[in-house]
Amino acid sequence: MSQTHDQMELREEDVRAHYAPALDLIDGFDHSPRIATASASAAPAERSSGVGTRRAFRSTTPGLATRRVKRTEGVQLTTRVEAVEGGDGLTSPLQATVLHTLRRAVAIALAVADQYAERTALKDLKRANLEGSLPDGQKAAFSELLTAEALVTLYVFGSATAYLLAAHATEETVEVGDIEEVLTDNGQLALHGALWELDQDIATHASSEAKLIETVLAFAENLMEKVAGRASTAGRLEPFVSASWRVEADDFVVDGFSPASKSKGSTLTMTFKKPNEVVGNHIAKYQAMKLAKMVMAYDFDRRLNPFAELGGFIFTFMGDGKPGTGKTTLIQMMAGLINDYCQVAGYPFRYQNLSTDNIDSYQGKSGQNAKAFINNVLDPGVIGFGTIDDIDQLAGKRGDRQSSAGQLEITAVLMESFAGANTVVRGNCTFGMFSNYPENVDDALRQRAGARFLVDGPQTRDDYIDILYLLMGKNHDIPVGQHEVFSAQEIKKAVAASFESHAKPHEEGLMRVFDRVQSEIGDLDTIAKMGTYLKGIQEADERFTGRAIKNITDAVKVRAMDFELPDEWMENPELFLFKDYDAKRDMIADLRQPITTDMVIQEINRYADSEFRYADKSDEVAIDAMVRDLGRQEEAKKRYLEGKG
Repeated sequence: MSQTHDQMELREEDVRAHYAPALDLIDGFDHSPRIATASASAAPAERSSGVGTRRAFRSTTPGLATRRVKRTEGVQLTTRVEAVEGGDGLTSPLQATVLHTLRRAVAIALAVADQYAERTALKDLKRANLEGSLPDGQKAAFSELLTAEALVTLYVFGSATAYLLAAHATEETVEVGDIEEVLTDNGQLALHGALWELDQDIATHASSEAKLIETVLAFAENLMEKVAGRASTAGRLEPFVSASWRVEADDFVVDGFSPASKSKGSTLTMTFKKPNEVVGNHIAKYQAMKLAKMVMAYDFDRRLNPFAELGGFIFTFMGDGKPGTGKTTLIQMMAGLINDYCQVAGYPFRYQNLSTDNIDSYQGKSGQNAKAFINNVLDPGVIGFGTIDDIDQLAGKRGDRQSSAGQLEITAVLMESFAGANTVVRGNCTFGMFSNYPENVDDALRQRAGARFLVDGPQTRDDYIDILYLLMGKNHDIPVGQHEVFSAQEIKKAVAASFESHAKPHEEGLMRVFDRVQSEIGDLDTIAKMGTYLKGIQEADERFTGRAIKNITDAVKVRAMDFELPDEWMENPELFLFKDYDAKRDMIADLRQPITTDMVIQEINRYADSEFRYADKSDEVAIDAMVRDLGRQEEAKKRYLEGKG
């Protein structure tokens, strides 16, 4: 991966300068836990008299002793790791990998901590403290900077460990629980506490080499989560958060309190669909095809998509419709298009689906699963497409007693990730939420979908002929008859007709608002009149808030980008994909269209129609449930009275 403009190089010599102290920490140190409680013994005992757990090395240089002294007490990670599966006196390749990873991760963490000290007053304050000349007025600042250094050191250590060991992950599952021994006195003591707890976890959970890998990975992920939580309320961290470092040898990036991940694509096994195999769903299909090309405009050097800068990029969307109308087919089509484009360009593509399998009974695990899903798709080193199928079953509705704790955890993660204070839209990925029952999705989460795709399936006579022809296959001699196959699926013609149909609302409740406002103020041909219409919608549905207006204006900007990038730009990367960021932005800007009154009215009606459709369905479902409950109560009373008589 090429280095981005806002990254600094963390020099290899600066990392290796910390190898010796890092190895000393891995070999052994003394630590008395201050927060956590020890659950395992200290270092594993010797296996037999005179046989140690490490080999002794003899120097080939006369007069130079290089044999490392083996500790027999305290925290000895080297000994602990080598003792996994009983140990046989010889370190296995996997054990060596773990130890090398830990040494490398500690060295990187110490090097980044040095960088943090250089960028702040910490380096000078440490020197003054050692000399006994630290002014009283600087002691509070010194303490705050040491706390920040500890958090930086711990997070980078966890991130580097998880990143470097990720390729060795197995199918095993290990739950190490919450990280307790998080010490923030200074960076060195922070590492003592973390490595002590890791030693405890290995002793408790690593009964095999596979479990050793998963124990270290689980520990690293939990450590990052715990430290990031602490960092959210700590001060003096801006010099670390605002900077970014890259370790060239590992392709490892330190980017604030964001986990690093390897920029590798996923191997897809799904059956892809071609656009002509998606019958009906004209607007949804058209926007999915546009979005598949939009995401390809992402610039890996700038780590930004021109569409995200110019406006019109769809970061999140919701596809809703009745069962069997083609939501899965739409996913297969869009994933197939992006996959094909990425193969031509040589870009890594990562597709991931968040399913009901990610709901876990273990407290906090569902939220972790959702966060891992989000981070995998957001990885700025890949082109990403994340889907959440049947989101009404996966994400809980707040206030609904039927929602489990795991579902509510997922709802919280998705809301924060899709439109939270720290959400950054780079334009390298998009998330699609799909549901047969969108009225059961939490209102606030649903409104975080920037675009709405009504997946209504085949609608016209021609649509039904086309889908029958498609699904019948080739193994028959039945004539088509008087019909030109797939002519009704000509996308531009069908989409134009679909957009024009939204010049007036479709839902009855919204139609009443539209007619009333128009009768009072006339045609909606100014921003003031459109704002009056929006206020009328809000009076009819209080859930129509400022976020809805933002989603509508985003959709209007998408309409201004109402063009498909030419196919030849995807087929020959030199024409567009491989150009620099500024060139791509200018080429896109040249294709942009002016925003018209018709566009705005159509997008208001499209969005508001969906909200009224959800509200009407939700109300009807609630009323039906109440009617059934009342009927059951009446029947119960009747049977009770009959029994009494």
